[in-house]
Amino acid sequence: QVQLVESGGGLVQAGGSLRLSCAASGRTFSRSAVGWFRQAPGKQREFVAAISWSGGGTIYADSVKGRFAVSRDNAKNTVYLQMNSLKPEDTAIYYCAVNTKSLSWGPTGYDYWGQGTQVTVSS
Repeated sequence: QVQLVESGGGLVQAGGSLRLSCAASGRTFSRSAVGWFRQAPGKQREFVAAISWSGGGTIYADSVKGRFAVSRDNAKNTVYLQMNSLKPEDTAIYYCAVNTKSLSWGPTGYDYWGQGTQVTVSS
């Protein structure tokens, strides 16, 4: 069992930065890939980024590549999403999720989800 709590969301102007955190409980977290997803109003949830259990592998959606960076601190059971050069189209609820069933860190396969944190980017 893994419980996830996201934090760090808020209101920021276009071009600004935010850092989201995903704090986890559960013994399997440090051995699991973690993904970030987002859902904007009226749209389907989409993949944003993911990181392998060791932190050595990362993958990003094309829409955020070069602007966002995912990292993790397994000693703190926390994964971060640094978001720079934010755009109004980044406005969404951001969720973190954990894949405890395989070693892959792609856009699918996640079985535990947090409640989300709102990110709003004003123009």
